[in-house]
Amino acid sequence: MTGVYESPKPRINASMLSQYISRPVCFVGRLEKVHPSGKVLTLSDGEGKTASVELNEPLDEELSGIVEVIGMVSNKGTIMAVSHSQYREDKVSFDLELYNEGLKVLHDFPQHYPFEVTLSG
Repeated sequence: MTGVYESPKPRINASMLSQYISRPVCFVGRLEKVHPSGKVLTLSDGEGKTASVELNEPLDEELSGIVEVIGMVSNKGTIMAVSHSQYREDKVSFDLELYNEGLKVLHDFPQHYPFEVTLSG
């Protein structure tokens, strides 16, 4: 999955997962649950819908709040994470609902916010 870093990663919410099967994505959500194994996370997006995230290795740190995940969407609609990071909210809280509205604008106007890179010969 190293190719995930070399290609554009559209930002998506849970409703968009099925449109990005086998493609790299960036997902931002609020951590709802960590499986006891430490390898599966449940994140909720700005609409309150959930996405499942599988990690390569169990968590070695405590996670809470808003988490950004980079990964590939599996056939089951699970994000197979290659990296994750926690957003700090100690000074300003992250407005997940507003972020979700921004995502809608990005996807409604792809001509202004292209995710695909075209190679010119």
